[in-house]
Amino acid sequence: MKTRFFRYIADLRFAIFILLLIAICSIIGTVIEQDQPIETYKLNYPITAPVFGIFSWDFILKFELDHVYKTWWFIALIILFGTSLLTCTLLQQFPSLKVARRCQFLRRPTQFRRLNLSTKLEYLNLNQFLLRIKRNKYLIFQQKNMLYCYKGLIGRIAPIVVHLSMILILMGTVISSLVGFKAQEIIPKTEIFHIQNIVGSGQFTNIPKLSNRINDFWITYSKNNSVNQFYSDISTLNDNGKEIARQTIYVNSPSKYNGVTYYQSDWNLLALRIKNELGQVSQYPLVPLLNKQDKLWVSWIPLTSDLNQGLTILINNLEGYLSVYNNEGTFLGNLELNERNQFLKSFTLADIICATGLQIKVDPGIKIVYTGFGLLMISSVISYITYSQFWIIKNNNNIFVGGVTTRATYEFELEFSKLIK
Repeated sequence: MKTRFFRYIADLRFAIFILLLIAICSIIGTVIEQDQPIETYKLNYPITAPVFGIFSWDFILKFELDHVYKTWWFIALIILFGTSLLTCTLLQQFPSLKVARRCQFLRRPTQFRRLNLSTKLEYLNLNQFLLRIKRNKYLIFQQKNMLYCYKGLIGRIAPIVVHLSMILILMGTVISSLVGFKAQEIIPKTEIFHIQNIVGSGQFTNIPKLSNRINDFWITYSKNNSVNQFYSDISTLNDNGKEIARQTIYVNSPSKYNGVTYYQSDWNLLALRIKNELGQVSQYPLVPLLNKQDKLWVSWIPLTSDLNQGLTILINNLEGYLSVYNNEGTFLGNLELNERNQFLKSFTLADIICATGLQIKVDPGIKIVYTGFGLLMISSVISYITYSQFWIIKNNNNIFVGGVTTRATYEFELEFSKLIK
């Protein structure tokens, strides 16, 4: 019963069925937004009008469709599919490779009728024929009047490597979903922060207790004043606050420390610091004026104690200047850092407080996944190697020659014709 069970698991039809279930679940996880607040699902999937007549917010939360790729049933499907690949490899692929390595002599001329290519020759210089076969990189085995030749055995390894690569990819995916996590942080310049704002984590995630400091943050601009790149200078601190690692990151160039990866993802402006003529510094908050992609902030600087008179400040960059408007919305001019102007005579722009946006990620399975994809590419190359076989029997004055191949049939027919010519 055990053998029958494992052979059922290793069956191609069973593997395709499980793969189809995984594909359907992946489609659901792509269509339905993942890891969103409950209010998002209540708004987009109301009970009174469920999507496709079934997907309401209570149905989504009940079956955990808001985090499909971390559910026990999705991970169980992946493990079951990996088990199917492993049993297929052990019960079918390895025995098939073992058989291919054996010397499989044909002992009767009637057996040649089952071959793709076969012929009977009344005369053939066998020594010259074997020399030509050897020049074509065939391995030759002889037993009395029977000969067996093959080449391209490595091509038979390709299915095993494919299964191994897929198992590694599935294994890395499961490890990442169970142990990895992702966090988003917005940190002002010069501030110390800890990993707190977790946006996604697994059942066995252990958040590292690391202290980090944003030493500096700056932006470079292109000639047309569009953002070219933004940078963050990050330090990792030990329990005593001493710096143990430091690196400058930017988009597509993250920092890594002890398995934790820091990506540069966003930036923000928080406040303006204005210095009066007495040297006193006041801080005024900046509020995003438009959506997050437009990067435009506004602030209000009162000029009178009753707050009826003041200036509206607009800023969209870190180049050190801002635009100033009066109560009527009339543009007064631009104000630069450490500059006094006629419309702000008693005040100086001392500083622009900014913050960097970081995505912090731990993905312990990513190396396993990359290894799996690397093996998958190697197996694709190996699969192009043709496994070809020749059989020869010398029976009195007749010589029977036949052969088969796994692919490239036309090239094999040409090779067969040249060898017996």
